[in-house]
Amino acid sequence: MLDRLRDGLVIPAHPLALTRHRKLDERRQRALTHYYLAAGAGGLAVGVHTTQFAIREPKHGLLRTVLELAARTAREGTAEAGQPVLIAGICGRTPQAVGEAELARELGYHVGLVSLGALREATERELIAHCRAVGHTIPLMGFYLQPSAGGRLLPFAFWRRFVEIPNVMAIKIAPFNRYQTLDVVRAVAQAGRAGDIALYTGNDDHILLDLLTKFVVPTARGQQRLHIVGGLLGQWACWTKRAVELLARCKQLRRARIVPFELLTCAEQLTDANAALFDAARGFAGCIAGIHEVLRRQGLLANRLCLDRHEQLSPGQAADITRVSAAYPQLTDDDFVRENLDDWLRG
Repeated sequence: MLDRLRDGLVIPAHPLALTRHRKLDERRQRALTHYYLAAGAGGLAVGVHTTQFAIREPKHGLLRTVLELAARTAREGTAEAGQPVLIAGICGRTPQAVGEAELARELGYHVGLVSLGALREATERELIAHCRAVGHTIPLMGFYLQPSAGGRLLPFAFWRRFVEIPNVMAIKIAPFNRYQTLDVVRAVAQAGRAGDIALYTGNDDHILLDLLTKFVVPTARGQQRLHIVGGLLGQWACWTKRAVELLARCKQLRRARIVPFELLTCAEQLTDANAALFDAARGFAGCIAGIHEVLRRQGLLANRLCLDRHEQLSPGQAADITRVSAAYPQLTDDDFVRENLDDWLRG
């Protein structure tokens, strides 16, 4: 699994399917998992921001159920890319986070994606101690989550110490900020862990350029060369078949050391599409509902409801999604979903 993670995978951030009464829709939740695996995704990230952090609230009590359902469905299905790497979102202060890591390990998850949003006032030393405690239970994927989605700013000094934790296997870089992205890349390079720690883009506004870039970082050991090898993305929770094809092409072009102009054009088209899905114009307020809307239009979800009644499409967002879907049909996988939907809903 670690070798596959280092090679680079498409890892969708798994959404939450709800009935009209805002209860878990197990049938459609399983259909989503079947869709991702059939599309060729090499991993699944469950219990993360796109799954909705509210599944942990006592009034919902869905964390175990959702994690277990995804793991069981993944084991039952046959993925085009092989058995998927299972990544569990880990949240909360240290006692909660360690408990979630123990649950994830019990359910067969391979890696814990550690969100530090609950430790906004913690010192750098306290953050590192927290990560080490979680890492005693499950291999770690670091997570630089943008503040507008519940994260906090994490300076280079933090990442330089974080990558010294032996059980760190990967980092999801998702600050939506080039300077902060480079902080993580530099930290991995200077620690001498290039090629050891797998870097994944979570920058939904910069996906293809992240995947195509070779980073060259001067260090005391000489120049270190790094690639962001794959993506763990909310954007890849829909149109996943196209994402798999794009990652495969990026890997091929990295080996060839050439980037055609049309792929740079595609990179900007994908960013434009993401702006509509993620509601960038309104501070990402409708980012989860936007993903749900695409999946609803395809028939994978019955609705676009979230656990929080206030999380919904922003005014004008549905029209934006219609615009980009029509403008960039090459980014969508509607035909693939249409051909297989009935099988996934029966699965």
